[in-house]
Amino acid sequence: EVMPLIKDFLAERGLQLSEEKTVITHISDGFDFLGQNVRKYNGKLLIKPSKNAIKSFLKKVRTIVRENKTATQDLLIRKLNPVIRGWVNYHRYVVSADIFGLVDHRIFECLWRWACRRHKRKGRKWIANKYWHHIDNRTWTFATEPAFRGKDFDEKYLKLEYAANTKIIRFRKIAAEANPFDEKWTGYYEERDGERMLNSTKGREKLVKIWNNQKRCCPVCGERITSETGFKTHFNTENNRKWPAIMVHPWCHRNLHEPNYLI
Repeated sequence: EVMPLIKDFLAERGLQLSEEKTVITHISDGFDFLGQNVRKYNGKLLIKPSKNAIKSFLKKVRTIVRENKTATQDLLIRKLNPVIRGWVNYHRYVVSADIFGLVDHRIFECLWRWACRRHKRKGRKWIANKYWHHIDNRTWTFATEPAFRGKDFDEKYLKLEYAANTKIIRFRKIAAEANPFDEKWTGYYEERDGERMLNSTKGREKLVKIWNNQKRCCPVCGERITSETGFKTHFNTENNRKWPAIMVHPWCHRNLHEPNYLI
């Protein structure tokens, strides 16, 4: 019953379903889509990284390690970190905590073999002390003193990225009736953009820069913006929600969209 309706819907828009890739399956059996598995477990819908995505990622990591058998630890970390960081950031919005722990363990096993292969006459304790260090709360951190330091690098060790250290962020669904082209929803989308920027490293840097440029004060009321007051991001209507924006107090933000709010 569903397939003809979908085909007709797509045909009106010049599209068609791929016979090879289209599968009708029960939600309890689940399906893979864009590297993630969507499935109901005892009536609860969970989205996780798919098994194929995990295998493909670990295969890429092992290939990098295998191709750098004689490379320095510094170089190997610099090659692995962008790969690990990119994969983890893609899957951080779904149910990935257990998977991240598993991935870290598999990478550790791969790196341990890499280290042992380089020092066949050394003991396990010597190898562990050479390549792994106790940093922060992690006892076994694959790290080394960097061969060169960039202008923004001021830490003692260059460390491997660990998936389990990445904070899982739950994606907040967009309101069904929200319309980005309707001015009455401008405040709603500004709030979402602000949350997204807070969850992004680059976004936080931009927010701090805006905060400092405003001398840490709200441009509407002139009072200080602090962690206690909180803030909202406000975009001028001319820039179509593109940075730079301004940071204002929540009540000032409300007044910008509803001028009579404070009267």
